[in-house]
Amino acid sequence: MNQTLFIRDIMSRPVTIAKSAVITEALDRMLDQEIDPLVVTNNGAVVGTVSRRAIAETIGSKRNANLSPNKIHVANVVQEEFTSAYEDESLDIVVPLLQVYKLVVVLDNDHRPIGQVTRGDLLRVMPPGGSVDQAMESIAVVTPDERVVHLRRRMLDDGANRYVVADGSELLGMVTETDVARSMTQFREDVADRFQDHRIRNLIVSDIMSTPLVSVPPETRATDLVETMLQRGISGVPIVENGRLLGAVSRQSLVQAL
Repeated sequence: MNQTLFIRDIMSRPVTIAKSAVITEALDRMLDQEIDPLVVTNNGAVVGTVSRRAIAETIGSKRNANLSPNKIHVANVVQEEFTSAYEDESLDIVVPLLQVYKLVVVLDNDHRPIGQVTRGDLLRVMPPGGSVDQAMESIAVVTPDERVVHLRRRMLDDGANRYVVADGSELLGMVTETDVARSMTQFREDVADRFQDHRIRNLIVSDIMSTPLVSVPPETRATDLVETMLQRGISGVPIVENGRLLGAVSRQSLVQAL
């Protein structure tokens, strides 16, 4: 690792959301800024983070079935556990932090947010060497006709945030927690209350998945894949060889390989 780099050298401006804001505003900001999670503040102080997964879980719960997302505040979905560092600390310290957390909040001496470091920020200056198969992780498959409400439950049970969509041996696309959060929010906003529960329960994976599937062979260099992922705003890519799914590489698995 390059000992001359400090957190201030790679940190970006913090993307924050007020605790009092509604979750649709939070999701829009995440998608617009291509960031997940957001730093949640209250009177300028950091109180936690809010993620796409937390929003999808809240919107998809039966308890909120008749509640518009525009009436649910970030305070109801904030995750109070977060990690932080200071700008004059060595970049080395964020590697183990980002192997656990998606984001490190950078604080000033008054504990106010002045920056953030994401896995993408770290990988931009410190990509792992070798080929992508050295950072490969397992990835599960879902069928295009699986109901999205079942997929949301499966994501929570499996602790997964992405699946490859396949019809038999044919690889069709990818579905992520972002797709789930976006689709459920849109339904809650656009569909009349009395039809929401029925429509959401009939929403299937093929309605929300991303196509075509972006994949790479196992011999792809990790540095090349990192560049592609950052340029296209992709958080995970399947590894495919001769039409056979071997696994996937994510920003987290790439950081784990450092």
